[in-house]
Amino acid sequence: LRDFLLVYNRMTELCFRHCVCNLNYRLLTGREETCLDRCAGKLVRSNHRLMGAYVALIPAVLQRRAADYEASAATAAPAA
Repeated sequence: LRDFLLVYNRMTELCFRHCVCNLNYRLLTGREETCLDRCAGKLVRSNHRLMGAYVALIPAVLQRRAADYEASAATAAPAA
């Protein structure tokens, strides 16, 4: 949850800084709303692609860690 909130906060700040130009009005202009929708959509799509790649790599990483752990445990065990 913490990581999600960090990503969400970064995305919000990035899109706000990029899209909102004028703070003199209470509401966003149409141009600002469109910009924010596109910015957030782009970041959400890129996050989905990144997570898809991460999920695809996790089994290999876990397998390698398990093999490394077994190898280190075998070398650390006293020979009988």
